[in-house]
Amino acid sequence: MSIVTELRNFQDWFNQQIDSAFAQIDDQVANELHQAMRYSVSNGGKRIRPFLMYTVGRMLNIEDKTMLPAALALECIHSYSLVHDDLPAMDDDELRRGKPTCHIQFNEATAILAGDSLQTLAFELIANANVSAEIKVAWMKELSKHSGYLGMCGGQALDLAGENRQLTVSELENIHLLKTAALLKAAVNMATACSPNIDETSKTKLDEFAGLIGLAFQIQDDILDVTSTTEMLGKPQGSDEKLNKSTYPGILGLESAIEKANQVFQNALEQLDNLPYNTQALFEFAQFIVQRKH
Repeated sequence: MSIVTELRNFQDWFNQQIDSAFAQIDDQVANELHQAMRYSVSNGGKRIRPFLMYTVGRMLNIEDKTMLPAALALECIHSYSLVHDDLPAMDDDELRRGKPTCHIQFNEATAILAGDSLQTLAFELIANANVSAEIKVAWMKELSKHSGYLGMCGGQALDLAGENRQLTVSELENIHLLKTAALLKAAVNMATACSPNIDETSKTKLDEFAGLIGLAFQIQDDILDVTSTTEMLGKPQGSDEKLNKSTYPGILGLESAIEKANQVFQNALEQLDNLPYNTQALFEFAQFIVQRKH
C-alpha cells in the first residue's frame, strides 16, 4: 500500500474519531461556539501530525486505542493554531483548506473563542484518557512545551516580527523549527512516551527526525506557495509575498530552495540509521513530505 493510500485511509478513520469525540460534546452544548470549534477541526485537514504519531506508535507496537486521545488532542491544538493564525491581527487569511476561515464563516470574536476552546479541549481529552498518570503527564508536558512559547507560539511571534524584514536563512530556520516542526516533535514524543522499552538514544534520534521533517515540510510549503495554485493549496497562493514575509525561495531562489528541502530530507533519514526498528514507514512519510503537491 502506498503512503498516499495509507494516509487517505488514516484520514477517513481519524475523521470518524473526531466526529465521535464531538458527538459527545454535542450532548453537552450546541451553540455557535461549538459549531465553530467543530467547523475548524473537521475542515478537511491532512492529519499529518496524528498520522506521524500513529506511524511511530505502530513501529513501537503501541495499540492504536492507547494513542487516540493524544492524537485527538494534538489535532485540536493544530486546528486552534490555524484559527488564530488566520485572524486579521495575524495573517488575515480568508481561505483555509478550500473553505472560508473560521472568522469569515462565523465572526472574529467567535473564532478567537473557538481557538481558545480547542486548546483547552486538548488537555481535557488527555486528562480523561484511559492511560497511566505517568503517560498523561508526559503527553501534557510534550504538548504544552511544543505548542507554547518554546514552540509553536514562539515561532509565530518570531514570524510576525519578521514581516517586512529580510531574514537570514538561519533566522528563517529558527522560526520554522518552532512554528512548524514543534508539533511534529510533539507527535513523535507523545508516541514514544507510550513505550516502556524505548532507549534514550532512539528517543533522541526520532525527536531529531521529527524536527528535520518539520523543517522540510515548511520549505516545501514555501516552494508550493510559489509554484502551486490557490485551488491546489486550499489557501491563498502567494500569501507570504502579500505579507512581505521571508521565504526559502525568496532568500535562496527556487532551485536552491528545492535543493535545501532535499538536503534536510537526507539529514532526517540519517537519524533513522541504526534504529532497532523497522523504519520503512517513516522513510515513506519523509518522502511524502518533500514530494507532496499541496
